[in-house]
Amino acid sequence: MEEHLEIYDENLPSILNDFLGYLYTIKGKSPNTIDGYKTDLRLFLKYTKKIKKNIKNDIDDVYIGDIDEDFIKSIRLSDLYSFINYVTLKRDNSAYARARKTASIKSFFNYLETKVKIIKENPARELESPKIEKRHPVYLTLEQSRQLLSIVDGRNKERDYAILVLFLNCGLRLSELVSIDINKIKGDTLTVVGKGNKERTVYLNSACIKAIESYLLVRPKDGVKDKDALFLSERKQRISKLTVEVLVKKFIKKAGLFDDKYTPHKLRHTAATLMYKYGHVDIRALQQILGHESVSTTQIYTHIDDEKLREAIKSNPLSEEN
Repeated sequence: MEEHLEIYDENLPSILNDFLGYLYTIKGKSPNTIDGYKTDLRLFLKYTKKIKKNIKNDIDDVYIGDIDEDFIKSIRLSDLYSFINYVTLKRDNSAYARARKTASIKSFFNYLETKVKIIKENPARELESPKIEKRHPVYLTLEQSRQLLSIVDGRNKERDYAILVLFLNCGLRLSELVSIDINKIKGDTLTVVGKGNKERTVYLNSACIKAIESYLLVRPKDGVKDKDALFLSERKQRISKLTVEVLVKKFIKKAGLFDDKYTPHKLRHTAATLMYKYGHVDIRALQQILGHESVSTTQIYTHIDDEKLREAIKSNPLSEEN
């Protein structure tokens, strides 16, 4: 399933529209990624124009469709830091959100300098990214995962159960799960389209195969609008991300696991943690399973070794001596 992407926006400067088009056609970035760049750079240009032109309007009302090459060339490193200060102090952006905006700005100015050669001096070259504290992933324990699966009910129970089983066993991203097509399931393999439109093979264990087969027995056959889609909404269309997010929260709450942090993405963390902890999966294999481009992303799951290290130190026969 390909997401519809509307790149051109008449309210954006042509320079930005061209950059977004480049990301899609040349770099092969996903619609979600391009949307993130668009949001970040639109706000950056609105803020910069408001400050440089001393515009009194609210930032959301600043028109940037007329921004030209001369304006872009006038932007300095101090303007970039001014924007980062603004989103920190006025918009309460986290370090992670600021890092994403910094990356968007650096990528944009790098394109302007090296690809289309609109600027000779790149103000973003010295722009530093905020330090992000490494966060341990939030995940369900094995017992909590079993509890979650045991309470699934309702008129869509086969569908909802299959969704939760796939999240907890395969570590799929939300976008990957909703985009599953029936013809991409062959035996114990499933082909999904991950970040950057990259395909990868996911292996299904017996729990996944059984859950999918049970759902297919009751999956609507008449009046289906998206015949390829595995998971359907009550309107017989491909299930939306929002519907999946709502059902995950509903069952998390029903299972007595009252934590807003347990989103579909946390179920992905759970699958990865359980594989690493109980399956003794090599970190490189886990990287492949999760579809991470860099192994450094996968290394957040090694935190569960901390307990083993703690136990090893405690087991030292000298530990009880003064």
